[in-house]
Amino acid sequence: MRTPLVHVAIGLMSLLVAIECPAQSGNYPTNPVRIVVPYPPGGAVDIMARIIAPKLSERLNGKFYVENLPGAGGDIGTRGAAVAPADGQTVLVISPDFVVRPLVKSNVPYDPIRSFAPVTLVATSPAVIAVNSSLPAKNMKELIALLKAHPGKYSFATPGYGTAPHLEGERLFRLFYGVDVLHVPFQGFAPAVTSTIAGHTGILGAPVSLVAPHIKSGTMRALAVASKERSSTLPDVPTLEEAGASNQAAGFAGGVLVPAGTPKAIVSLLHRQIAEIVLLPDVKEHLATQGFDPVANTPEDFATWIRAELVKWGEVVRAANIKVE
Repeated sequence: MRTPLVHVAIGLMSLLVAIECPAQSGNYPTNPVRIVVPYPPGGAVDIMARIIAPKLSERLNGKFYVENLPGAGGDIGTRGAAVAPADGQTVLVISPDFVVRPLVKSNVPYDPIRSFAPVTLVATSPAVIAVNSSLPAKNMKELIALLKAHPGKYSFATPGYGTAPHLEGERLFRLFYGVDVLHVPFQGFAPAVTSTIAGHTGILGAPVSLVAPHIKSGTMRALAVASKERSSTLPDVPTLEEAGASNQAAGFAGGVLVPAGTPKAIVSLLHRQIAEIVLLPDVKEHLATQGFDPVANTPEDFATWIRAELVKWGEVVRAANIKVE
């Protein structure tokens, strides 16, 4: 008499698992999945999302579409994703500002640890320290000597106060090299790049994907790449490590998260699919043309990365006393 009861119990458990984790039953996605980009179209996060979305649609026989929800430095779109149902129908693509915002602003409407479940760090793009072509510095040694000889005369441009590139500049110039350089914040990378090309601001730290065309055209000069290895896009440009600035890696990092509480089966499925997608020859080529290096690490490794970034940039925020009101 016990055997039928065991079979009934097993059957009920299987039914519950199938209901809770639709990915295991092959039903995911049951509805169109929105991939939230908390920034305007055309930026690095948007580009990455639009590379991934059609591939996920093809491989999972569903519709994945990009929805841009810009505003408040990314807070509006990120909050929208945080409060969405944890059913796998909402995916968020982030930049390093996802980690930086809660460190510099007290009322950010999400918690980078508790509000989301990490899926994967999709790809990275190292920052390039570039200068206006008329600036009399051909390498980092000459740039630092110039800045030390003229305290407060030269400026570095960023896409905004309290952004990740701002913190990267503070860490490199003020905290590491100890030089007095003026920070000039803009509303996004586009005007920061334009200002540096025009010579209004002399120095810029930006992802290789944004500055490589200007470096190759001669309107900017690259002094160093903020990574341990040289960029395949700019192979002749030395790294900061080669210039003597160790542990100063910086740049764009794009990752995928889902609302906290999303079934683990869906998280695992999305990770597995994205990890395979970034290794497809056409995707690898597309990423490379944008200056991205594929990563696609595990959810656990991505969670570790987020925690480490919070510690690293928290130290910079406290040392440089950076706060956004």
